[in-house]
Amino acid sequence: MIAYHDREWGVPLHDDRALFELLILEGAQAGLSWSTILRKRDAYRAAFDRFEARKMARYGEAKLAALMADAGIVRNRLKIAAAVANARAFLAIQKEFGTFDSYIWQFTGGRPLTNRWRRKEQVPARSAESDAMSKDLAKRGFRFVGSTICYAFMQAAGMVNDHLLTCFRYEDLK
Repeated sequence: MIAYHDREWGVPLHDDRALFELLILEGAQAGLSWSTILRKRDAYRAAFDRFEARKMARYGEAKLAALMADAGIVRNRLKIAAAVANARAFLAIQKEFGTFDSYIWQFTGGRPLTNRWRRKEQVPARSAESDAMSKDLAKRGFRFVGSTICYAFMQAAGMVNDHLLTCFRYEDLK
C-alpha cells in the first residue's frame, strides 16, 4: 500500500488502457478493501487480457465461466459481467470522443482538482464532479460506477489531488 501511495495514487493518468483498468478495479473493490484488489491486480490483468477492451467486449459464456472459477480475482458474477459490459461502453466512448481520456477528464475541466485537506476525515467520499461522472457513465451503459466509486477512481487517476497537505506527495502533484 505504501508503494502504491508513493508511486501511483493521485498521479495524473492519461493512458486509455490504464484508465479503463483502474475503473474496472475500482468497481471490483466495491464492498471490499482496496488492499484486497491491489494484491489481486496482477491476477486481474492476466484474467482480463491486460484489460484490452476489444478482447473483453467479445467474452462469451465460456470465458465468463472461466473467470468465475479463477481464484485470483473476486468471483462475483455481477462484477465480472459488469467488466464485460463496461468494455463495450468504453469502446463506444472511444469511438465518440476519440479517446476515453478526453471523455473522462472533461469532468474536471481537463486538469486535476487540488484540494487542501489537513485531516483524512475531511476527505469526501464523493463530489459534484463524481456525481456527474457516475450519472453519465451509467447513462452510457457502465455498471459499478456509483459516485463513491467514481470519486475513488478520480483520486487514484490523479483527477483529484486528495493527498493531505502534510503528505510529501501533495506538493509533488500540485
